[in-house]
Amino acid sequence: MSSRFAPRPTRTTVRGGETPVSTAVPHPPSRSTAHTRSWRPPYALDLGLTLGPLRRGPADPTFRTTPDGSVWRASRTPQGAGTLRVALRAGTVEAEAWGPGATWLLDQLPAMLGESDDPGVFVPRHRLLAVTVHRRPGLRLTRTGLVMESLIPSILEQKITTDEAYRAWRLLVRKYGEPAPGPTPAQARMYVMPEPRTWALIPSWEWHKAGVDNKRASTILRAVARASRLEEASSMAPLEAQARLELIPGIGPWTSAETVQRSNGAPDAVTVGDVHLPGIVGYALADNRDATDPEMLTLLTPYEGQRHRATRLICLSGRTPPRRSPKMRKTNIAAW
Repeated sequence: MSSRFAPRPTRTTVRGGETPVSTAVPHPPSRSTAHTRSWRPPYALDLGLTLGPLRRGPADPTFRTTPDGSVWRASRTPQGAGTLRVALRAGTVEAEAWGPGATWLLDQLPAMLGESDDPGVFVPRHRLLAVTVHRRPGLRLTRTGLVMESLIPSILEQKITTDEAYRAWRLLVRKYGEPAPGPTPAQARMYVMPEPRTWALIPSWEWHKAGVDNKRASTILRAVARASRLEEASSMAPLEAQARLELIPGIGPWTSAETVQRSNGAPDAVTVGDVHLPGIVGYALADNRDATDPEMLTLLTPYEGQRHRATRLICLSGRTPPRRSPKMRKTNIAAW
């Protein structure tokens, strides 16, 4: 659906990975030296739905969408920093990449756009999910092959509001990351996240100024000290990958699931321990807005093996419980 009749994303649909991507304006040929690749996926593909979960807030310095219908990402790959531009034209993906990590990003392109995902094994057993599958045919689960770029922002999102976590990610990446290589969009100020050693050298007061408490900062420091071992989890089975991540004190099932959903394209990595998700799932499937984690998992039992996909579809369905209490209170530890 396009134009003025397209539904506006809500907070819950954004959580489901909905990122609007324009298709109205063609992208002019790049005037700079870039590695390029064209790839025609043998399935329906929606760039906004597939890559949307990689965006950490509307001002994420590592992710941008532009009016020409392009999605830009700045990543730290095993070969170094890289910038990737992806656009979908007449069913063909056009990609350009810059920087030391350009070749790696282009090699990873099909997996990032859901080539290894198999939505055909998902069988809707609820009318709401059947309708949503029909309305969102381009949804594929991304697999970035990069653990730390999903793990660190997931740690920042522990036990606080998403707005606070997005702010911390934005401030730290802009201050300690490096400018993204290539001709990034004008005024976008895109950055590649810091390398592990740089994260380790961030002073305690800078974490504080970004609103990150000592518990989350310490967890990140423990993770970056073992970054190479954690990155190996991207090639593991999702359960093994989660087990490796959870060896780090401070990383539990919530954080590991949020990470492998993106790095490994894990269709069954359901997020447990979340404040809102059980109520969203319970309300959608059983009209129970007060559902607990065990009740949510019971409702998702018919989708064993595809529970993460089921929860994404529920978030994208538009059926969410009406708000009946104030938002979680924001805290600003930088002002303490």
